[in-house]
Amino acid sequence: METPTTVMRAYKLRIYPSGAQQKLIERWLGAGRWAWNHALERRQKAYRRRKESVSGVDVSRAITALKKTRRYAWLKAIPSSVVTQRLRDQDKAFAAFFKGDADYPRFKKRHQGQSIRLQLDQRHTKPRAYWLAGEVMVPGLGVVKARGTHPRAFPKMVTLRRDGAGRYFASVMVEEVAPAAKAARGAVGIDLGLAHLATLSSGEKITNGRPYRTARRRLRRAQRALSRQRKGSQRYRRQKQRIARLNARVANTRRDALHKLTRRLIDENQVVCVESLCITGLAKSKLAASVHDAGWGELLRQLRYKAAWAGREVIAIDRFAPSTRRCSACTAIGAKRSLSVRAWTCEACGAEHDRDINAAKNILELGLNELLPAGSGEVMRVEGDTPRLGAAACGRHRRASVEARTWQAIKPCPEQGAVA
Repeated sequence: METPTTVMRAYKLRIYPSGAQQKLIERWLGAGRWAWNHALERRQKAYRRRKESVSGVDVSRAITALKKTRRYAWLKAIPSSVVTQRLRDQDKAFAAFFKGDADYPRFKKRHQGQSIRLQLDQRHTKPRAYWLAGEVMVPGLGVVKARGTHPRAFPKMVTLRRDGAGRYFASVMVEEVAPAAKAARGAVGIDLGLAHLATLSSGEKITNGRPYRTARRRLRRAQRALSRQRKGSQRYRRQKQRIARLNARVANTRRDALHKLTRRLIDENQVVCVESLCITGLAKSKLAASVHDAGWGELLRQLRYKAAWAGREVIAIDRFAPSTRRCSACTAIGAKRSLSVRAWTCEACGAEHDRDINAAKNILELGLNELLPAGSGEVMRVEGDTPRLGAAACGRHRRASVEARTWQAIKPCPEQGAVA
């Protein structure tokens, strides 16, 4: 009997706090924002004046002393974890900055999306009973109306967030057994694109909904209306919230489509083969708006974690593998073709190809070859929809272990032809 797989699963619930609860959450959000800005100011002054590095622990001690003064007595009514977690977040932000992974931390503004984290004491039975009963209970706030998939375990932390559209969310992460996966024996290659979001090796083309492009006209009109309002006025804030709601609708539409697609691909296939795209670079090109609108990075991220939960395998082929130029029928490498060429005929065997379907078939074949042991002398060929083993000329660059082959680019083998 197999041991069940345990995973860390995140849940995001839409909450509907009452008027009194909203005021309390706003106070906590304001305290978290003040703690961040106060700590950042202390760090900057200490370094500018004395070349001294100040940590979150040092700021926490100073804030504890401030609570005893009349001016900052209001901090006593704020849960201590609101300030503590904010200081830890800033420590992580500075660590990422010095590592070169993020920009320098900036001051938080009032009228922006804000979030705070609250610690749930595991020794208290009352909050645990509410959470296990399917309700959202936060100490100091009480039971809050919520909508969404509820966790099956008692979380250790809960993040309360208010977005730019004025909506409230509660996010938690719990350890639980991974959902049972359906039996699947198929394999699929995926060629990502902009005209079609994805083209499968089976010949199916997934429509690209382009949610941002669909809503772009309404967004432009709303932003022009915002520019006519006096900055800081009530009408300015209301119009800004309308724009935030439009953007939230675009993001929700895109996320919903990606979740449905990735769930279907993982349920139907044991092996999913994809490209190793440089999405960061493409997002800086002239196609940046379309690349962001397609959500390739989110699609690949969802495939990865859903495959890990279901015991599937996601294989990324070499970024420079000639998937477009290669004939999926005879493996001959053709000449480079511009993006405007959507169909072509192989000069070697005369096979006619749809550009995207041919690329998806090649991605599937190159990905399946990664599953073969190195030096096995065999190669995987896809005939129709059926993978078959055959003799190989070179197996020098195949990897045997899952850790080495999954989500890593292989180097092109000079004995098997030039790169694209």
